Amino acid sequence: MRRRIFGTGATAVVLGLLIPLAGCGGSGNGAGDSGTLRLVAAEYGDNQATSSKAFWDKVTADFTGANPDIKVEVQLLPWADIDREVTRMVKSGKAPDMALMGSYSDFAAQGKLYSADELLSINAEANFLPPLAEAGSVGNTLYGLPWVASSRLLFYNQGLFKQAGISEPKNWSDLKSAAKALKDKGVKYPYALPLGPEEAHAEALIWELSNGGGYADSSGNYNLASDQNIQTFRWLKDNLVGPGLTGPVPPSQLNRADAFAAFVRGEVGMLNGYPQLLHEARAKGVDVRTATMPVSDTLGSGETPPTVGVADWMMAFRQNGKGAEIGKFLDFIYQDKNLSDFAGRYHLLPSTVSASRTPSGGGLDSTDQFFLTALRGAQLYPVNDPSWVTVSDTIKRNIGRAVEPNGDAKSVLEEIAAKANEAGRKH
Repeated sequence: MRRRIFGTGATAVVLGLLIPLAGCGGSGNGAGDSGTLRLVAAEYGDNQATSSKAFWDKVTADFTGANPDIKVEVQLLPWADIDREVTRMVKSGKAPDMALMGSYSDFAAQGKLYSADELLSINAEANFLPPLAEAGSVGNTLYGLPWVASSRLLFYNQGLFKQAGISEPKNWSDLKSAAKALKDKGVKYPYALPLGPEEAHAEALIWELSNGGGYADSSGNYNLASDQNIQTFRWLKDNLVGPGLTGPVPPSQLNRADAFAAFVRGEVGMLNGYPQLLHEARAKGVDVRTATMPVSDTLGSGETPPTVGVADWMMAFRQNGKGAEIGKFLDFIYQDKNLSDFAGRYHLLPSTVSASRTPSGGGLDSTDQFFLTALRGAQLYPVNDPSWVTVSDTIKRNIGRAVEPNGDAKSVLEEIAAKANEAGRKH
């Protein structure tokens, strides 16, 4: 999950220059001494002021204060680099003791990770929210420990809705009518449809689920070119993109960061978003309302598709044999006060049942609670499939072609499905 709403190349450079946290040493790759744990973590902040460094400085100091024989070094890396860098460290035989990033299953498939039951108490392992624990498990074994999460909801600009004389859409026909009314009032992006390569897999899944489709079938196998998914993208092309209801930038070229920035500027009528965008937009004076994603007109009456959930994963590597020390540290940072502190800094959702029940300590307001409710029944990406990293990249780079003027949803989705099957065979 990238939190960078307004991420730019300059931001990535700044984050890449962040100094590793106190005590991290100069090598950045070695396993360290026996009394030191190394954590490589993604940087959640957009700049020095919002950097995750402050959190890790405090929590590691508190932990070492309670466990003087164990020091913890934390290295922060930009989201754009961390998957590649951790993979490089593991391949070179210099795995960190722990990593916090967006994927874990490839390492689990290689037998590189400790399982949760080797690290945590039974109560701690049982404390994760069920959809997150399921996504963090390969088979019935939990390897990816969920850290923070978010869910996606439909956002709409109530000020623009009032001007257009429209109300919250409940189904796709409503959404199309609302988008047309917004366009007639001169709204730049009636519905912002970011199917550009930054995060197209999120937008695509939201729409697929709202028509009874998705990335996988009931058995958990990829089903990317299902009839429902093909129908979904044909509807988008014919009813939103073709009539010019998605704005001046072709969806295949519109990235999420740009769509979010336009929403904050008051140029977007509707889009799918997560908690941080809500707080950013309201801080700029946008009257934001949230709703569940409208469902297709063909979906059965009363059916409520799951929302899309996204989580980040803490994992522990076997290579350095520090399971006991890692377990102590994980028990410490997953305490409600620490997890809630981190989640609250970035308007994200804590991953555990107990922390999610203590909003007063976690920075959750009533709106965040709405996202938390959605998360409890959410569907996450198939991150427990080792091929997902490759498959998601294929979706991100190609799905936008399905709604282009000369695009054909069936052929685009079948092409993506073929590449997904090929990736699956390699794993």
